Amino acid sequence: MEERVQKILARSGFGSRRFCETLITAGRVRVNGIQAQLGSKADADVDQILVDNHPIPQPEAKLYIALNKPRGVLSTVEAPDSRSTVRDLVSLPGTIYPVGRLDVDSEGLILLTNDGDLADHLTHPKYQHTKEYRVLVARQPDNEQLEAFRHGVVLSDGYRTAPAEVHIDTQQGKGAWLGVTLYEGRKRQIRETCAQIGLPVVRIVRIRIATLKLGSLKPGQWRKLTTAEIAALKSKPDKPAGKPLKPGKPFDRQTGQQIKKPKIITTRKPTARTAPDYPRKPVKPYTRRVAIGQSQPPDRKKKPRRRTG
Repeated sequence: MEERVQKILARSGFGSRRFCETLITAGRVRVNGIQAQLGSKADADVDQILVDNHPIPQPEAKLYIALNKPRGVLSTVEAPDSRSTVRDLVSLPGTIYPVGRLDVDSEGLILLTNDGDLADHLTHPKYQHTKEYRVLVARQPDNEQLEAFRHGVVLSDGYRTAPAEVHIDTQQGKGAWLGVTLYEGRKRQIRETCAQIGLPVVRIVRIRIATLKLGSLKPGQWRKLTTAEIAALKSKPDKPAGKPLKPGKPFDRQTGQQIKKPKIITTRKPTARTAPDYPRKPVKPYTRRVAIGQSQPPDRKKKPRRRTG
């Protein structure tokens, strides 16, 4: 059966579908000796598909790994230096890659898989899969700072973040643990947002990706996903109650949800044409004042115009 080339490449373990599209646009993919284009289709069982003049491997068995990434580990497959990566922590053969990323100083849940369709489903902005974090800040946030986080702030590059759900989880000395739920995945978004509103970040731990939870995994540990967890990740997400709307709208301080203003409907005053049953006011007869001894009021004489010239 013919399928889009980027879908075949993603299933063969080359990465997400969007990454495979970059391989095609770069001219690195050929189908039966012809350079592939975006939208090209092929049959993996019949056609010869080459990437960098090498035939693509047969699709591997799907792997789904949940990993608790420790601090200081890169969320990539290959490192540019001697630092360890998340791939070094999973002792399984085959090609797997992380879905989404955590910066090197953050820790927590990260998903590794060779399922390109699932990777595209979880990372595409149109699905708005939520990601939940626990953030330790060095000082107690006030209502204005929490409201600014919920409403969205303008980062150093000029980008305005989408609204988020934020609440104080527990107190921690002079600081506090915050519960943060994001609907987008900007690089270092939480750290830069906290820097803009004056909250120094001490620690960031991701505890949930869509329906997948970190659970009791300790830093560096990993496990395979269950069939039910895989099916839940592949299902279409329901629209959450706190779904972010357009930035710049007023939000409630406690719930973090948008305040919808009631529509103001203006109507014209009813008239005889628009409302025939509208009661008319009685018309008073016009009367003119008459001086005593006069039967008719005096006529006002018009002043003669002055001639010019």
